[in-house]
Amino acid sequence: MPRLFDLATTIRSKNAGVDHVTFDVIFADRAAYERVRASGVLTREAVARLYRVPLRDVTHFVHVEAAPAVKFTLRRRRPSGDPGETDVFGSQQYPPLFDLEVP
Repeated sequence: MPRLFDLATTIRSKNAGVDHVTFDVIFADRAAYERVRASGVLTREAVARLYRVPLRDVTHFVHVEAAPAVKFTLRRRRPSGDPGETDVFGSQQYPPLFDLEVP
């Protein structure tokens, strides 16, 4: 079964302000995008489970038809730059998405 890593051309995360990290999953073609969308493996609820956060901490979840892409934003557990915060730029938060299996 292919993984999200196999179907997306870009999977990234980045800082979205002091209290948020945003994620982009971008596909090279509409077929891959539609396959992932139809599978239901990448939803607001799935993201909350994968990142072990309450559903309310997935502040945005958008299918970008024109791209084709999926974008979502998570509330940070600690503000960017706070003592003990491990990724000031939010750029290393995407790897858990790689192994999502897509039927």
